[in-house]
Amino acid sequence: MALMAVLESDLRALSGEARRRYPAIKDGAEHAILKLRSLSSPDEIAHNEDILRIFLMACEVKTVKLSVIALSCMQKLLSHDAVAPSALKEILDTLKYHGEMLDESVQLKTLQTILIIFQSRLQPDTEEHMALALGICLRLLEYNRSSDSVRNTAAATFRQAVALIFDHVVSAEALPTGKYGSGGYISRSNSVTSDVNRNINHLESLEQEFISGGSPIMKKTLTKSGNLGLLLLEDLTALAAGGSASWLRITSIQRTFALDILEFILSNYVVVFRTLLPYEQVLHHQICSLLMTSIRTNTELEGEVGEPYFRRLVLRSVAHIIRHYSNSLVTESEVFLSMLVKVISLDMPLWHRILVLEILRGFCVEARTLKILFQNFDMNPKNTNVVESMVKALARVVSNVQFQETCDESLAAVAGMFSSKAKGIEWSLDNDASNAAVLVASEAHAITLAIEGLLGVVFTIATLTDEAVDVGELDSPSDCDPHVKSTGKAAVLCMSMVDSTWFTILDALSLVLTKSQGEAIILEMLKAYQAFTQACGMLGAIEPLNSFLASLCKFTINISNETEKRSVLLSPGSKRLETSAEQRDSVVLTSKNVQALRTLFNIAHRLYNVLGPSWVLVLETLAALDRAIHSPHATTQEVPTSGVKLTRESSSQYSDFNILSSLNSQLFESSGMMHVSAVKSLLSALRQLSYQCMQGTLGGPGQASSQKIGSINFSVERMISILVSNLHRVEPLWDDVVAHFLELSNSTNQHLRNLALQALDQSICAVLGSDEFQNNGSAGLRIITMPSELGSLECSVISPLRVLYFSTQNPDVRSGSLKILLHVLERHGEKLYFSWNSILEMLRSVADVPEKELVTLGFQSLRVIMNDGLSTIPADCLQVCIDVTGAYSAQKTELNISLTAIGILWTSTDFIAKDLLYQPIEDIVLQDVHVNTQLINNKKEDIVDHDKLLFSVFSLLHNLGADERPEVRNSAVRTLFQTLGSHGQKLSKSMWEDCLWNYVFPTLDRASHMAATSSKDEWHGKELGTRGGKAVHMLIHHSRNTAQKQWDETIVLVLGGISRLLRSFFPLLRVLRNFWSGWQSLLHVVKNSILCGSKEVALAAINCLQSTILSHSPKGNLPLPYLQSVLEVYDSVLQKSANYSGDAAIKAKQEIIHGLGEIYVQAQELFDGGMYTQLLVVIDSAITEANVANQNFEAEFGHVPPMQRTVLEILPLLSPPKHLSPMWSLFLQNFLQYLPRSESLLDEGEDAEKGNTTSQRPGSQYSKKIPLVSNGTASVPTNRLHDSSRSSVSTASGIVDSSHHLFAEKLIPRLVDLFLQAPAGEKYSIYPDIIQSLRRCMTTRRDNPDGALWRSAVEGFNRILIDDVSNLPSCGPDLATHRPARIRMWKEVADVYEIFLVGYCGRALASESLSAASLKADELTEMNILDILGDKLLKSELDAPHNILQRLVNTLDRCASRTCSLPVDLVERIPLHCGRFSLACLHKLFTLSSFNYEATEWNATSSEVSKISVMILMMRCEYIVKRFLADEIDLGERHLPQARVEETTFVLQELARLVIHTDTSSVFPLHPCLKEGLLEKNNGRRQHLFVLFPSFCELVVSREARVRELVQVLLRLITGELALDKITLSS
Repeated sequence: MALMAVLESDLRALSGEARRRYPAIKDGAEHAILKLRSLSSPDEIAHNEDILRIFLMACEVKTVKLSVIALSCMQKLLSHDAVAPSALKEILDTLKYHGEMLDESVQLKTLQTILIIFQSRLQPDTEEHMALALGICLRLLEYNRSSDSVRNTAAATFRQAVALIFDHVVSAEALPTGKYGSGGYISRSNSVTSDVNRNINHLESLEQEFISGGSPIMKKTLTKSGNLGLLLLEDLTALAAGGSASWLRITSIQRTFALDILEFILSNYVVVFRTLLPYEQVLHHQICSLLMTSIRTNTELEGEVGEPYFRRLVLRSVAHIIRHYSNSLVTESEVFLSMLVKVISLDMPLWHRILVLEILRGFCVEARTLKILFQNFDMNPKNTNVVESMVKALARVVSNVQFQETCDESLAAVAGMFSSKAKGIEWSLDNDASNAAVLVASEAHAITLAIEGLLGVVFTIATLTDEAVDVGELDSPSDCDPHVKSTGKAAVLCMSMVDSTWFTILDALSLVLTKSQGEAIILEMLKAYQAFTQACGMLGAIEPLNSFLASLCKFTINISNETEKRSVLLSPGSKRLETSAEQRDSVVLTSKNVQALRTLFNIAHRLYNVLGPSWVLVLETLAALDRAIHSPHATTQEVPTSGVKLTRESSSQYSDFNILSSLNSQLFESSGMMHVSAVKSLLSALRQLSYQCMQGTLGGPGQASSQKIGSINFSVERMISILVSNLHRVEPLWDDVVAHFLELSNSTNQHLRNLALQALDQSICAVLGSDEFQNNGSAGLRIITMPSELGSLECSVISPLRVLYFSTQNPDVRSGSLKILLHVLERHGEKLYFSWNSILEMLRSVADVPEKELVTLGFQSLRVIMNDGLSTIPADCLQVCIDVTGAYSAQKTELNISLTAIGILWTSTDFIAKDLLYQPIEDIVLQDVHVNTQLINNKKEDIVDHDKLLFSVFSLLHNLGADERPEVRNSAVRTLFQTLGSHGQKLSKSMWEDCLWNYVFPTLDRASHMAATSSKDEWHGKELGTRGGKAVHMLIHHSRNTAQKQWDETIVLVLGGISRLLRSFFPLLRVLRNFWSGWQSLLHVVKNSILCGSKEVALAAINCLQSTILSHSPKGNLPLPYLQSVLEVYDSVLQKSANYSGDAAIKAKQEIIHGLGEIYVQAQELFDGGMYTQLLVVIDSAITEANVANQNFEAEFGHVPPMQRTVLEILPLLSPPKHLSPMWSLFLQNFLQYLPRSESLLDEGEDAEKGNTTSQRPGSQYSKKIPLVSNGTASVPTNRLHDSSRSSVSTASGIVDSSHHLFAEKLIPRLVDLFLQAPAGEKYSIYPDIIQSLRRCMTTRRDNPDGALWRSAVEGFNRILIDDVSNLPSCGPDLATHRPARIRMWKEVADVYEIFLVGYCGRALASESLSAASLKADELTEMNILDILGDKLLKSELDAPHNILQRLVNTLDRCASRTCSLPVDLVERIPLHCGRFSLACLHKLFTLSSFNYEATEWNATSSEVSKISVMILMMRCEYIVKRFLADEIDLGERHLPQARVEETTFVLQELARLVIHTDTSSVFPLHPCLKEGLLEKNNGRRQHLFVLFPSFCELVVSREARVRELVQVLLRLITGELALDKITLSS
């Protein structure tokens, strides 16, 4: 244990200190150590005397070191309760002896031990022990040889011992524990308000503890501890009186110390004196006698009694007597108070008066003390009015300062003290201050205490008033009724205190506030004003209230040229703040003004229900403030942020004016918490202020009038603020407010009128935006659920607008009323119900006025209603809304309004069609089972006829469709059809019939008639002015500068609308009665529009029919008669359109052609043979007409005519459907006729070539004569081709002149595409014709080499052949069925190749206009057709006859003979591409004759072609070799042309590469033995070399080395074929 270890350590130290001089103590210490080790707890130590004994022995030696160690160890034992109570006497005796020692450390240890004894369980409980212990402390205190530290420690020890003794008394007597008093004098805080709050809280806790302690009955008998405390109290009283203490055996001590201890006991142990009778008697007889003797001032104070500290203790003790014991010591307290009050007026030292003022100030700031004093004395007739006397005495101290010479210095010092206190700094005087400064400071201190005392009274009254409110004796300011007086005890007490003190307090506070400039003191004064005024208001003290309020208003605004200032003590009924007519140019609000204004705001906020007539004064002040706030010259001094606060925390970012303005607004916004009577009083005061200022605006100087208007503006704004704050009870206030606004609107002053209109706008919107008009139910239930009172309020809120509009002719006022209505509808239109009739009537009347501004404003309101408010409007008002909208549509004042109104009619139909009001009435009943039956019946009657509403809109739009203004009628027409299109699915058949015959077709007929009969005279725009004496007009676009053009635009809209209707509702409309007649009339209008109308009208008419057919044909909803009627119209138009020309007619016919294509695509399943033929006839007539009208179009412009271009666009769409497949032939034949029709030149070309043929090798069954021409050109005579190219047939038969190649060029690719799509059977029948037509086009290359027609024909021809060859294997039985057509087709193919390849390919062209790129492209085209013939056609399995194959191969041979057939002198001049073409043809012959044994593609056609081509090839090779040898001989030493050499070497090379099939070799005329031998050796792959062997032998002697080399190669191949290469001489 720690205690054991410490004691053992101390014993060792004691043993060490005593081992030389005091062996007995050393032995005892060692023995105690051994004993201590056997003990384990403080209790065991207490029962063993040896431990304590050794310490007492050490003390008996009386040496300092041993005594200090021993006393320290005893303190530890006492602290741990390790000492038996029986040892107390011996310990005290030891301590008494040690107290007489002169060593300071021993004395201090002795005092510490005594204090520990009082704190331990050994606290003395006998008179002897108690007196002995306390006597030791007092002797050390009074011992003249004691040091200061010992004296101070002795005083502190005695004070703590006294406290412990009385604590033990409280415990022993079973008194309430805890805090037993005020704890002495409570220090001042940094504000009087805080002092009041702290003291009242402290006293309340004391009172509560005393009450909770038990019964207040006095106890007469005391316990042992109680007697000890009583003896101590009596000795202390005797010592304080200057006598001796018999019990303590002390002759005397300082009276100041004894009095200080008594003051401590009186302040901290109140419960002892209130509960124990012996103590109370000592207090009554001894202590009070002592204090009365000490406080007397009628004799000279000498010695200790006259010292300030002693006087302070006496006064503080007296204060405790009055504060805590005045209930039991009434007489003594009264005497004490009278003496204190008297001291203030006596010629006493200033410090003495200051002490007394501090005591009185303490009473004033302690609300509970002041309350008790007032109850015990001022309210008791038998006693004097001590509180009133105190207040007057304090007030005299304050008021006397104004008569002093140092008044200003004193008040400045007072302000400084308040400022220091506000900062938490206790005021003090500098040590080196002069006597004058000390005097001023002392006087200021006294004045400060007096002021704080008065402030304490004020805040005490306020605090007690708040308590009365808390206990329910008074109503709170927000609920206070000024006409009801309270009779509760607390209320009566507060009222009595007010009556007895207010006059004195107001006089003193107003003086201080007037003369003071310090910030802190001003704030304290204004707090007092606020607190006292609020208390007066809650207590119903009218006169004090008004007096304080009037005094406060003096300090708010510095108003220039103030009139006579009356006493602030009068009530505002006769006292008002008089202001001059003019304010200063510059207004400066001081800190005092700003704080006073804040205080005024606080008071007004708190007492709004009780101000009554005083509102006028407040409002005048606030109006002056408002003018100052809005004055451009007004400024404020810096105001601290620690000022008076209202409901909102002031922010440093706001300027003073902003804060004051905010407070001003908040005051009126809080009117919602006032009584209705108080609100009316406030409104009455505002009206009174406004009326007074209205009279001032009629005359007088301008500045004064401006100030008056400012006051009126203030009144109006505050009335609005009040109205907004009282929306929950606005009805009793509404009429008064609005009546004043209407009066202002009739003012002659424009500013006031605007002000009234703005105020009325804000007021109406505020009321309608209130909670009363929120959540009134849906539109279907509002007539049932809305209370009648609310309906009445709604009507009364809206009615001022109607009154304002109809009661004046002033345009500004009328415009203002309409603007207000617009704002109301925009913000709160959905909340209105009962006032719609009045609103709509007003808007209807506006539509007829000539003023544009009024019409615009009225329409804006209507637009809000129609766009956003239809769902909330009663059913019986919907028709009125539509009629009003129609009125605005028809008005002539503003065009844009008419157009917008028409748009609104459209949106209204959307609402009507929604059928919102058709909610079953049973649903309404289920929503509220308590709904009145009569109201339900009324609701049923209110259901609107939607059909009637829709027809009403349609009728308005129909009538507007005849408006003279194009914009209006066009908008009406557009809206009519858009409406029908949007909601047509909701119309019944009967409604549709009415719409068609009453609105749709009449609109069409009227528009058509007007378009046909309107004037075509050009309009002049609006005259803008003159220039050079001539009028200058606004330009009008040429598309709308006549009446007819304007009506054309209208009929376009009508036709478009009808088109949309038919597109959407045709299945429904066609079953209506007489719809076919309507359709016929529509067709009639359409036909006339196409033929006679403008381009736009014609296109619209076509689109009307077109969209209908296209929309319903795919769906099967279009009967055949309707389709036939449309075709008939188109046919008729195209037939008659030949009489019309121009862009419009062309564009219309183009649209018709386009439309026919689209119709056919969508409705081709409906077409039969007759209709399809009719379609082709229509197309044919369009092309024919285009040819007639545009014969020179291509030549002049190089473009396809528009009609033909349109036909080309739709041509791919016109192919016959499956069920009309026999029509393919007719279809294709019909368009083939538009290709050139030149006669075939094949025969003539052949005849021309027959004269130049060379003899062929005889003996072969395939021997043919190859036509050759000396110059290498095989062709028909040019003049014949030219004549043929000009041949044409009559255009009446639909045949196009050959000059129109451009159309043919564009037509060919489309015809080829269509031909390839045709069924196989139909394709075979038309094959010859299309091949023939393409041949005619290809022959145009001669006359037009750079034309695109022949190229297009070549490409189409190639595509057709490739397609046929590719699909031929899959045709099967169809080939046998169409064999004659196929034979004819192959003949035409052979003719194409013979004519085009021989006559036009590989030729030297005479035209020099072709570029190199074009020549290259043409060469590629020639090579392409050659490749298709040689690689695709002749190598595929064909059904072509043998003679056709013979002709095709001969064609290649004829093309290959170009170079070899020319004379040697011409070969050099042949173009390079001609030579390349000739070699390419020769190469094709080699390719057709050869056979690749690795490939498997070999068929009958290949075998037959190979046989034909190989013989022709051998003959051609023989001819080339012979021609080469002949030319070489003829030229002699000259070189052969390069082309001839290249041709010969090419032939020799290809012969060396050529490998033929066995079947092919059978055609050679070789000896049978040779054939058999060759077949046995090598299958006869090179038998062709034997045929040309003689020619090779002749070439051996050629001069060309390359030729000789190639011949050598060929001879070796022949040797190999004969197997001679394996034979040697040796073998």
